[in-house]
Amino acid sequence: MSQTTLHPPQGMLQQVAHPMEKIQRQVRSLVEKKLIKSTDSLWKIALLYGDDWAYWKQELISFEFSMQDPVSYLLAVESWEEE
Repeated sequence: MSQTTLHPPQGMLQQVAHPMEKIQRQVRSLVEKKLIKSTDSLWKIALLYGDDWAYWKQELISFEFSMQDPVSYLLAVESWEEE
């Protein structure tokens, strides 16, 4: 009996999303629902993340965001590729 290795069809491989894409999507949803404004400072989302905020704050800082930056700066990022 021979073994067959299954490969997904071309184009079916799903890229793993960068963790920052998750917070970006969540924040975009909050803006769309008018729970926060795109002109609000990033620190405002701390209230929504509770215990997870320390992690997300470090991630934002590692991408050179300041907590005073407007939410729109986070939403404007098109790629989270790390160099």
